[in-house]
Amino acid sequence: MAKGYWVARVDVRDPERYKDYVAAAKPAFEKYGANFLARGGEIHPLEGTPRARNVIIEFPSMQAAIDCYNSPEYQIAAKIRQEVADAEMIVIDGV
Repeated sequence: MAKGYWVARVDVRDPERYKDYVAAAKPAFEKYGANFLARGGEIHPLEGTPRARNVIIEFPSMQAAIDCYNSPEYQIAAKIRQEVADAEMIVIDGV
């Protein structure tokens, strides 16, 4: 079974409140087997308009990635993130 990946590009408007998002999201990530491959860090833009924070999270399957996002645990965190950051997020299927 192919793994699933979240790819998130984020501009944080309120770094202090973003910490609340990170804490609130942790239970969902643990429940669905999330493995962070990239989380913030230095970027080197090649094309397009970059965002300040870029995250890649590996899940055991595409379904686990989707279920994590839709879970009640993550939706609590998502509401916080949406208040304090601008983001694009996608789920992609691994090879």
